[in-house]
Amino acid sequence: MAAGPGRALADVPTDTLKSLFRALISGDLRCPLGAWEVARFGLQSWQAELLEALRGLDENGVRAVLVAVLAERNSRLTQP
Repeated sequence: MAAGPGRALADVPTDTLKSLFRALISGDLRCPLGAWEVARFGLQSWQAELLEALRGLDENGVRAVLVAVLAERNSRLTQP
């Protein structure tokens, strides 16, 4: 499903974001993120969404965004 403008990472599956985060932590993901880097990890189907939210950010910026999104999603899963 393609995200509309302003939806950024809302439609990107959590498992996809976790994979990207693992690549960042292991040092495999190069920042700032670009189309080639997204494709290198097989995530080109989410390229527009990922680049809308993460393009131009350094490693710390990408980490901060991914941590915030994943934490927010996790908190929704653990709420009664």
